[in-house]
Amino acid sequence: MRIADSLREAAQTLAPVSDTARLDAELLMAHALGVSRSDLLLRHMDDAPPASLDALVARRLGHEPIAYIVGHREFYGLDFRVSPAVLIPRPDSETLVEAALAARPDARSVLDCGTGSGALLLAVLANLPAAQGTGIDISPDALEIARANAVALGLDDRARMVCADWNEPGWSDLPGAPFDLVLANPPYVENDAELGPSVSAYEPSSALFAGPGGLDAYQALVPQLPGLLAPGGHALIEIGMHQEEEVSRIARESGFAVRLHRDLGERPRVLELT
Repeated sequence: MRIADSLREAAQTLAPVSDTARLDAELLMAHALGVSRSDLLLRHMDDAPPASLDALVARRLGHEPIAYIVGHREFYGLDFRVSPAVLIPRPDSETLVEAALAARPDARSVLDCGTGSGALLLAVLANLPAAQGTGIDISPDALEIARANAVALGLDDRARMVCADWNEPGWSDLPGAPFDLVLANPPYVENDAELGPSVSAYEPSSALFAGPGGLDAYQALVPQLPGLLAPGGHALIEIGMHQEEEVSRIARESGFAVRLHRDLGERPRVLELT
């Protein structure tokens, strides 16, 4: 059997659990071979398939996300290490990076609240070579991933990762404060929301759920942002698709003007606060 044949079989096997079964099969095969997907498709289709593929396909059949199986995910053109300690970076969150870079292309100091893998902070720093950044998270395991990503991307000299909890007094006494840009993709899922098994069974619940209305993190964090922003600073906050009105209200009550940014699917995605 050739790899081309094995890919067809794997895609058929994965079709009941994935809308991207062929892509999943190709990513798993490339991972098993230790090559890129493009290299797989260009150079290895007539090779014999590796024996390790079956175990990878079985993990995916159990709804484990591809990113956790292969250990990394691309975001904003950069490769990020991921593990079940962090949320998997989503393409929709690139809207926040684009909005931040457009808002303050001259930013020298950046804070990322709930940094996880470091994807938002490191993507912004990669495009602002004069800026320094601080990422905070309550999870030591997440911070370990973020630090590893900073090193891998050559940004560890400009990115600090700090254990901090915005629900605790004194958390905002941070290196680099005040900040020209504050980024946040906080937990915003309602506690009783029904999520697909690839999310609910694998991604960290502390980074997903935020009370019965999904607003607890915004209610705690947004009123504290004015004290973190330098004059002329901007805060960019990711929201759920039905949260624009409520989070905008919280922001306006905290003294902010609010601008909405939509993602590529035209869904409400990011609020820019000034």
